[in-house]
This record gives sequence, C-alpha cells and structure tokens, in this order.
Amino acid sequence: MRAFFVFISLIGSLTLAKAQSHEIGVFLGGSNYVGDIGRTNYIYPNKFAGGIVYKYNLNPRIALRGNYNYLPISGDNRNAENPFRQTPNNIVRRFTNTIHEFAAGVEFNFYEYNISDYRTTFTPYILAQFAAINYKSPVRFISPNSIELANRFSFAIPLGIGIKGRLDDNLAFALESSARITFVDDLDYTTTKIPIINNVGNGNDWYFFTGLSIVYTFGRPPCYNGLTD
Repeated sequence: MRAFFVFISLIGSLTLAKAQSHEIGVFLGGSNYVGDIGRTNYIYPNKFAGGIVYKYNLNPRIALRGNYNYLPISGDNRNAENPFRQTPNNIVRRFTNTIHEFAAGVEFNFYEYNISDYRTTFTPYILAQFAAINYKSPVRFISPNSIELANRFSFAIPLGIGIKGRLDDNLAFALESSARITFVDDLDYTTTKIPIINNVGNGNDWYFFTGLSIVYTFGRPPCYNGLTD
C-alpha cells in the first residue's frame, strides 16, 4: 500500500496544477455481497444503492475523492448455485443488512482529463480508497428465528475501475464498478464467535457497488500545465 501512494505522488509531480476544480454529485446503482450465504457472483447488483461523491482535482491525472454510500446487501441460499448451500444444514439461510460507508482515496486517470477542454473530456480511471463502515452484527443467538444484532464499525478497502466523461460545461458522468475488501466475516450474520450460527465459509465477506454518478464541477476554471496546446 505504501508503494502505491509513492507511485501516485510521483505521477502527480509530473503535472503540476495552476488551479484546482471541485466536483460534487450523486452516485446511483446497485450493490451486492459475496460471502457464506447465497450467490457467489462478484458483480451481481441486486439491491438499489446510492451515495454522494466529492472530488478535488489535483491535476488532469489525479483526483482526491471522498464518498458516503448507502449500501443494502442481502443473500438467500435458495438462490445459490452451490448445492450444499441449498440444503437446510445451516441456521442462517438468508439475511439482509445495510452498510453505511465513508471512504476517501484517489482516482487515477489513464488520460488527461479536464471537461473545460474538448480534447480531454473522456478517460478510463482506477480507484483506490480506504473506508470506515457501519453495519449490523450478531451478538447473541436467541432462537432459530431470532438473533440479537448490534451496530458495529470496521474498515474496508474499495478498489474499482470506471470511465468518465463530459455532459455539459459543468456536468460530467462516470460509470463505475468497485469491490470492497473487508476485514470481517459477519456481514451475513454468520460468525465464528457464535458457533451455532457459523456457516462454513472461505474467508472474509466482500461487497460491491456498480452504477452511475453525475457530478457538478465548480471553482475556478481548470487551467493545467502539461495539456497539449
């Protein structure tokens, strides 16, 4: 991770900004989860999700970015492709949860990007962030139909890829799909801490967010060194 940020800093030093621009907007799409219950498709948005996004463009290649995302997730073993999950061996066979995510990180553009210049209004990009998450976690097994839940905080690493481009003088869009690597295995209410509801799994849970963002650019008109005349 340290090497990644050193790499980003070196890229940023190659193209200094005379001015910066700000972007703020909304992100709408779908979320899904991969863990010990239900489907194992990595990109299979099945819950409506959304959020707000803010970006601070350091230069035409790099933007600092912050997000708040509201991400419902669910799973049901009746929809699983794995025959073992479809059998009634586990107490927890389906669940719903909601993740509140606060994330910050960087976007790196493959091409120079500046919607004020018609030559640089479209680019693919990659995303790397660090996120704090809040969700419901099991604390006590009560009965086969009842589990006591409590709010829990943890962390995740969002990594994604997307494309973005100009819509108007001050409007831009982005299509993005990103995965969240988590450090927990109880998003689906199964946990080794409570053996009776511990479904056999393959590691920590992941969740995903795929969708469209629309952002409004404001601040001084961007004017960067390094753009082609």
